[in-house]
Amino acid sequence: MWSRQKSDVVSFASLDAIIVAVPAQAVRHVLTLIKPPKGIPLIIGAKGIEQQTAKFMNEVVADVVPGALTFVLSGPSFASDVIKGLPTAVTLAAPTLAEAGEWAQALSLPTFRVYGSDDVLGVEIGGALKNVLAIACGISDGKGLGDSARAALTTRGFAELMRFGKKLGAKPETLTGLAGLGDLLLTCSSHQSRNYSFGLAIGQGTSVSAALAASLGVVEGAHTARVAQALAIRHEVDMPIVAAVSAIVDHGAEPAQEIARLLARPVREEIR
Repeated sequence: MWSRQKSDVVSFASLDAIIVAVPAQAVRHVLTLIKPPKGIPLIIGAKGIEQQTAKFMNEVVADVVPGALTFVLSGPSFASDVIKGLPTAVTLAAPTLAEAGEWAQALSLPTFRVYGSDDVLGVEIGGALKNVLAIACGISDGKGLGDSARAALTTRGFAELMRFGKKLGAKPETLTGLAGLGDLLLTCSSHQSRNYSFGLAIGQGTSVSAALAASLGVVEGAHTARVAQALAIRHEVDMPIVAAVSAIVDHGAEPAQEIARLLARPVREEIR
């Protein structure tokens, strides 16, 4: 294990793979520091989009380690559940199903089931956007808007995720699977989720800065909202919930104002 808090140098030459389990905004810096060998598989556990470049993690890896074999591990999982040995299922994406299957088998445990996928971008989209949408659900609950409102936000948020994924070329079946809908359902409904808890605090009246400071870990959605909204605009994808979260987190908009804006949107057919 390598940590930035340790001064000793780790040799990666004899390793079968490297699992990069750091925040999304730190992936580029960490890879630059550790200088992994080009032929070694890099399994990325971060869920986010790089703010400065609007790149997904596999693209960041390609920048720093050209020609690297990049995997993405994502899905509905809390670290505490995995550590306790509670049943958990996740997705591992690789350039090919053969590569994904090989490492899914290697990483699986009796209570930790890993499914293979060859849709790297789709898995990344699901992991990044669900954090932003979980903030919205937390804000709704913090405002006391009820279970029905949270269900509506989760469902309409999933529609945004699907539109975005389709535009960027993700497979629909990936987004309806563990790394998309599965992770979204978990993150939007549990106090174990740092993104949901962050939104909950904002909905209860805590400032964005104070809510971030009080979090016990990195709130990936807070760092992803702005760049996700920018990508939505760039690709002409309608994502009003993501826009509302970005307005609150990045631009200081009042939650009540953004809730009213969402409710005032024109009534239209659900599926289009």
